[in-house]
Amino acid sequence: MRTLGMLVVVGGLVTSGMALAQAPAPPPRPAAPPALDKAGDVPDSQKLERSTQALGGMREALRQVLEKVEEARRTKDVVKLNCANEKLTQIKGLLRISEQADVALQEAVSKSEAAPGEHEFTKVMIAQQKVGQLRSEAEECIGQLAFRTDENLFVEVEEPDNLPGGDPTRPPPPPDLIVRPPPASPVD
Repeated sequence: MRTLGMLVVVGGLVTSGMALAQAPAPPPRPAAPPALDKAGDVPDSQKLERSTQALGGMREALRQVLEKVEEARRTKDVVKLNCANEKLTQIKGLLRISEQADVALQEAVSKSEAAPGEHEFTKVMIAQQKVGQLRSEAEECIGQLAFRTDENLFVEVEEPDNLPGGDPTRPPPPPDLIVRPPPASPVD
């Protein structure tokens, strides 16, 4: 007896035949967040300036998310309200931590303490990134990103020539079945 193929059992299905498989391509990696400057490479004066700018940006993000919460409250959509409120609470916490880190950074710079200053600066920069991400998530909660488009957007669709015609959800009826009458005299 000769074996022509192999029997494969996958997830309860039995298939026969020969198959060659390649390892599936790895899933695409999510885009990495922008790299933070190493705190030791940033001069103290720039640390203070960047920290102040970051706090301003975080406060603006807080204001924007507050608007999203109010919008969800006006529309009386509890799901959107809960989602946006959760992001708002997280942003408030990160802002509070960042404000405390900014004060500690100012103290460390005034005392010329490098290590504590670098640590506090890093905390503010990481919080800034997280707040930006939370602001985007809050917009998603409300559905803003799904509907944001450019008014000059134009979509052109090209239909390939080699597509089969007709509606694939409505296949043509089967051909008529021709029934032949039995022979007039049976042959034994």
